[in-house]
Amino acid sequence: MLLSIAGACTTPQSRPTLVDVDKVEPTIAFDIRYAGTDNFIGDVIDGYESATCMLTPKAAAALGDVQRALRPRGLGLLVYDCYRPQRAVNQFVRWAHDPKDQRQKARYYPNVAKSELLPRGYLAQKSSHSRGSTVDLTLVRTSGPERGQPLDMGTDFDLFDPKSHTDTTAVSPLQRANRRSLVDAMEHAGFVNLPVEWWHYTLRDEPYPDTYFDVVVAGR
Repeated sequence: MLLSIAGACTTPQSRPTLVDVDKVEPTIAFDIRYAGTDNFIGDVIDGYESATCMLTPKAAAALGDVQRALRPRGLGLLVYDCYRPQRAVNQFVRWAHDPKDQRQKARYYPNVAKSELLPRGYLAQKSSHSRGSTVDLTLVRTSGPERGQPLDMGTDFDLFDPKSHTDTTAVSPLQRANRRSLVDAMEHAGFVNLPVEWWHYTLRDEPYPDTYFDVVVAGR
């Protein structure tokens, strides 16, 4: 499904074309965390009206290539986030400046003071997700008794901690190997990993490299 949508951005280009990734490759699994309360804020995030993964057509096609390449190995993708409206990023920043809300500290930032999340780069004023070609994801088993189970990456998604750095030695050899499997699969399809987040990938030749959009994630 093609979606031509208008939104706020930093250049005159204001109508990105995004697609519902589930329509491009329906075998990909989704757990869109910001459309519910299972996330580091603990609330539904601004702009997520649906648990839909929207990406530029080029990024969606590349993600489908990854899924098909993983299939013979009994593996697949589990996606946590795709296009992210700027209004969601703004909510993250407001939350980071609220010292009273510590509901999710034990799970998501146990070793980092909340006041340090922005200065240390765990959160930012702008996110590549708002450009439509970045995705947060992991690997899952697609066959056998562990079908549907994510591989052990050593940390949960969105843990704000040095242990989430892709190449850290603070996780086990198996966990490092699982991260490397994800890196290799994504890089082969043209994605680049963010070194401080093992789950974060951006299409190398993204269509809107300098544009940040603010349209809601709409229903399917």
